[in-house]
Amino acid sequence: MENSFLENIISKDKEVLIYLNNLGSEHWDAMWLGITNQFNWVPLFVVVLVLIGLKFGVKKTLFIMLFITVLVAFSDQFTNLVKGLVARPRPCNAPEIRAYLRQLSYKPRGYSFWSGHAFSSTAFTTFTILFLHRYYKFIFFMILFPLVFGFSRIYLGVHYPLDVFSGYLFGVLTGFLFYKIFKFFHQKIFKEKLA
Repeated sequence: MENSFLENIISKDKEVLIYLNNLGSEHWDAMWLGITNQFNWVPLFVVVLVLIGLKFGVKKTLFIMLFITVLVAFSDQFTNLVKGLVARPRPCNAPEIRAYLRQLSYKPRGYSFWSGHAFSSTAFTTFTILFLHRYYKFIFFMILFPLVFGFSRIYLGVHYPLDVFSGYLFGVLTGFLFYKIFKFFHQKIFKEKLA
């Protein structure tokens, strides 16, 4: 019973991927290839750094940036661990499904579950929103970053929707956990509480 339930979920996951991937067109491919490239999001990271710098001194800003660096490094390494354990082939490299996907030259290697793009961007966004929302109400617009970033992986056929959704879910949990740890160390070092 459990096996058929899991098989049904995987089957639906493939169907949804094929449907969403085939909504794409050559007209939009270059845009989504640009969106999926992490380096094209550098301006967003610079804006976050500036917002932090405007509210805190150099010492606190450096502490916050160190914490964000640890968060991103953890996200990357934990993703590699999960991918190695699950070992789900990427759809663009899986013979049983790739024939049904739009063929693009972008075909990364490695495993599919879960999406590192979705996981790390959501963890970073969750942490940033929790940390900055009391100072900048518009920071909630950052939710668009992981949503668009993660969808680009489906559009390009390099992740299944379940890979991206799982990345979102565990990214939120990780961002929240790191924020709690950050608050603890912030209070110990700077002798002041964060809300």
